[in-house]
Amino acid sequence: MSSAQDRARNIKLIVFDVDGVLTDGQIYVLPESSAPDAHGIEFKGFTAHDGLGISLARIGGLRIGLVTKRNSRTVAIRAKDLKIEFVYQGQSHKMAAIEEIVAKAGITLDQLAYVGDDIVDLPVLRVCGFAVATANARAQVKAIAHYITPNPGGQGAGRDAIDFILTAQGSLEQAIEAYLDADNPAAAAADVGQGFM
Repeated sequence: MSSAQDRARNIKLIVFDVDGVLTDGQIYVLPESSAPDAHGIEFKGFTAHDGLGISLARIGGLRIGLVTKRNSRTVAIRAKDLKIEFVYQGQSHKMAAIEEIVAKAGITLDQLAYVGDDIVDLPVLRVCGFAVATANARAQVKAIAHYITPNPGGQGAGRDAIDFILTAQGSLEQAIEAYLDADNPAAAAADVGQGFM
């Protein structure tokens, strides 16, 4: 049986769930008006640690995606800020999106890492090459994970997964130095969040 490090060495693309992984799972809804039938504006909090980690992952040669069950303008804005390549919202059954991402990326499932926290993530976690559960994940998710992050979702779990993969691939320190290089245009353009779509 392959170790977590062996599995991580083979990864070319990492896909994240959003709620409970890139956020703490809290969903805030602000009414657009005081009318009884008013629509709501959904907003969430993201940690800068995960944003910087996604920049490091890209510099380190990994491709990035997210697949979430909910539809949210907030997620679309954050994904655009982070220049996430594969963004799939409104996915009740995530395997269809994963199969499409794998085909578009030209990789196999064993080259895919997936980070999840709840039972909706189980079908993907069961088949991907490197299954990652967040510290706050449900017991069923942790039971099949190859790696459990030290931090919970919304508090650096995404960064934990990225750091683990880049460390296993021997590229974390090089990615950090490339990010810190003032002359590196990729680093300068990374995660320049404007909050606009």
